[in-house]
Amino acid sequence: MVFYFTSNVVSPAVTLFMGADKHENEDLIKWGWPEDVWFHVDKVSSAHVYLRLAPAGQVAFHKDKDVRKVRVAKRSNEIVNRLNKTKKESFPDLRIERETRDRLEREDKKKLLREKKDKEKEEEKRKKEEAELRSYSTLMKAENMSTNYDGNDSDDFM
Repeated sequence: MVFYFTSNVVSPAVTLFMGADKHENEDLIKWGWPEDVWFHVDKVSSAHVYLRLAPAGQVAFHKDKDVRKVRVAKRSNEIVNRLNKTKKESFPDLRIERETRDRLEREDKKKLLREKKDKEKEEEKRKKEEAELRSYSTLMKAENMSTNYDGNDSDDFM
């Protein structure tokens, strides 16, 4: 069971979620998205809370020195009550959600790559056509040539 909360304090709204117990948190870590930010909450049985950011940017912490630790002096019940009003319990299949997200991301990358290749082909085709127009290869073809062999070479201007 996963608890979902929506925070409308920032724009766009973000989703906070946490597992019901430490075993659920293990699944959340295992099947979490790379852009998810998780933080530890002291003195709570379910010690990890996850923040799913908007897809505008990507945030990931791979180094311990990149981690910022902030100590909140006192719990603010106003904030907790506002979040509890948006609380939803759900039993998601985290693996399927992650695989679906990854599949969609791969499809988007493939689509962009395909579009880029098509654009490059069009550009190459256009350059080839321009080079063909500038070249002299079509100038010396037999069908484009005329001859004065039949003796009709006199000028009519005199």
